[in-house]
Amino acid sequence: MSAIPKKNLMLFSGRAHPELAEQVAKELDVTITPQSAYSFANGEIFVRFEESVRGCDAFVLQSHSAPINDAIMEQLIMVDALKRASAKRITVVMPFWGYARQDKKHRGREPISARLIADMFKTAGADRIMTVDLHTSQIQGFFDGPVDHLFALPVLADHVKKTYADRELAVVSPDSGRVRLAERWADALGGTPLAFIHKTRDPMKPNEAVANRVVGEVQGRTCVVIDDMIDTGGTVSKAVEALLAEGAADVIIAATHGVLSGPATERLSGCGAREVVFTDTLPIPDEKRFPNMTVLSIAPLVARAIHEVFDDGSVTSLFDGNA
Repeated sequence: MSAIPKKNLMLFSGRAHPELAEQVAKELDVTITPQSAYSFANGEIFVRFEESVRGCDAFVLQSHSAPINDAIMEQLIMVDALKRASAKRITVVMPFWGYARQDKKHRGREPISARLIADMFKTAGADRIMTVDLHTSQIQGFFDGPVDHLFALPVLADHVKKTYADRELAVVSPDSGRVRLAERWADALGGTPLAFIHKTRDPMKPNEAVANRVVGEVQGRTCVVIDDMIDTGGTVSKAVEALLAEGAADVIIAATHGVLSGPATERLSGCGAREVVFTDTLPIPDEKRFPNMTVLSIAPLVARAIHEVFDDGSVTSLFDGNA
């Protein structure tokens, strides 16, 4: 008996960010595989797919948004269900990698939780991971398998370029750790000057930083403050205040992941920035939005990457070979 092998792409979505999954499905011209997913009274999660997944190329999309542990657990359970139902290959699509900030030990007796996340998905049955703008690139090495690391920079930079084409721009890193990313931003915007905020952070106090001084020439320029994620907004709002005090004409904030915990919305809307730009890797509900916030869709980029993986093409080619 002989058979010609055929590939079958199937897209699965967790409950954390269904809007993004719908947009990705539309871009790919597929439907999201129907499933039953619910939580029991004690918080346990149950998932069952409503049609056969045997032999399929499965892409399981879930944003690790609050409540983050529920989102991660649901995706793990979906991967396990697919493995036990004989899916041929399972790709975990996590636009935001939960626990990515815990990527190293600052002091003794601390966990490296970003590695734990990778290990759990490998154990559950994931063959590869697709993610957007990791907190640090070396997290790719935590997963024993292919990791497709997508960059939101083209999406964000195109928006800034079109909106502020007539301005003299400067790219500002909120700390010394983001200078490499700022260099890529400067190239994308046509070779703009670079600056960074010299800041200190107390390892004993999470989510708190002190902006010290601006290093670089920002006088009279429209400054683009870039970051991978904004959580409570403390660091970036202090950076905006420091830049305006140094004579910046205007400040734009551009970040991939809008975590927006606690007082973030209040801080960002009142910090003096002309515009705050995010992508929709994480859901940003209406109550966390404000007039000068712009949310760009990451779905076309994720869909193109899924298409390349399914077709055994090149994900790097999506970024002009700079991935």
